[in-house]
Amino acid sequence: MEINKTAAVSGLPTPLLDALKRNAAAQRASQPAQESQSFTGAMDKALRAVSATQEDASRMAEAFQMNPAGVSLEQTMVASQKSQIAFQSALHVRNRLVSAYSDIMNMQV
Repeated sequence: MEINKTAAVSGLPTPLLDALKRNAAAQRASQPAQESQSFTGAMDKALRAVSATQEDASRMAEAFQMNPAGVSLEQTMVASQKSQIAFQSALHVRNRLVSAYSDIMNMQV
C-alpha cells in the first residue's frame, strides 16, 4: 500500500499518517527476521532442545553405568534433573496451548 499517494485523498491527520509510515517502515525492516522467527520454528527449536537434553542425560546415565569412574554421579544427576525440568516445561506449554485452543473453539461467534 502506498501511504504517500493516499494521504492527500484520505484526509487523515498528519500524526496518524506519520505513525502509519513508521509502522510500515518497521514492518519492511523486520520482514526477514519475522520469516525466520515463526511460532512453529520456535516450538520446533524448543522441542529439539528438550530432546537433546534428554539424549544427553541418557548418554551420561549409560556412561555412568558402564564406567562409574569415567563420569561423576553429580554430573549425571544434574543432567537428569535438567532433562526432567525441560520436559515438564514443554508439557506445561503443551497443556496451555491445548487449553487456549479449547477456549477459542468454545467461543461463540
